Amino acid sequence: MVFIYYSQGVSSLYQDFTERLMSHLALKGTEITQQVLNPATATMHVKHTDEQGKLDIAVENDNVKVTYTVERNKKEISKGVAGAVAGAGLGGLIGNILRHDQGVSDALAGAIGGAATGGAYGAYSGWEESQNERTEFAAVLAQTIKEVEDELQYIIQGQQEAKEAMREKGRQKLEEDSHKTDEFRSMLEDLYGQVLAVQEEIEMAKSEGTNVSKPKGRIDRAENLYKEAQASFDRKEYTTIKPKITAAQNMVDKAREALSQAQSGS
Repeated sequence: MVFIYYSQGVSSLYQDFTERLMSHLALKGTEITQQVLNPATATMHVKHTDEQGKLDIAVENDNVKVTYTVERNKKEISKGVAGAVAGAGLGGLIGNILRHDQGVSDALAGAIGGAATGGAYGAYSGWEESQNERTEFAAVLAQTIKEVEDELQYIIQGQQEAKEAMREKGRQKLEEDSHKTDEFRSMLEDLYGQVLAVQEEIEMAKSEGTNVSKPKGRIDRAENLYKEAQASFDRKEYTTIKPKITAAQNMVDKAREALSQAQSGS
């Protein structure tokens, strides 16, 4: 007799499924031997009370398929043997009583006939009892598979939630980066405009005969800091942009102050 079960949507955790199923069955009194474990398949011999059989586990699309093939159990075999012995005795006894005039060969034939009859009865009785036990273990196996499936579905759900959280975090970071990009772009454009304006003022003052060496040195430094900030912006190194913009803005302000002092002659 063969029982087939499907565990839905857990093939991605196949090895975990197999290990958990073996562990759960062992805790429920199942003896597991002859394990052959592969990346996508597994076979093993199982024994639960008097019942024994073969378990095959394999990935099938998104699911895990478990096939349980039941073998004859000890009770079925022992019942058959006991029935055969009892049948042989009964057959011999009947042969002696009813056919006392028969030869040894005839009596032996009667004994064998009795053995067959008694053996069949005993085997059938054992088969009926083992049927009930197989059904019971099939239920145990089905329940255990469901338990493992529930555990893995919980893990899969957690993984999916974690992935969704990471995606959401990624979306938020993109939004933040986009906001930072707009903010820093605006700051760089404003800074560059100020650098150009001060440079023009310095050139005009120079043409008027003003000594502009000090303000020019400061505005040149401001321009270099602006270029460094722009390079960081292009590389999306947002943590280094603002300090450079701040330093450049400070140099622009000092250049204006130095130009004003030079023009006033102080």
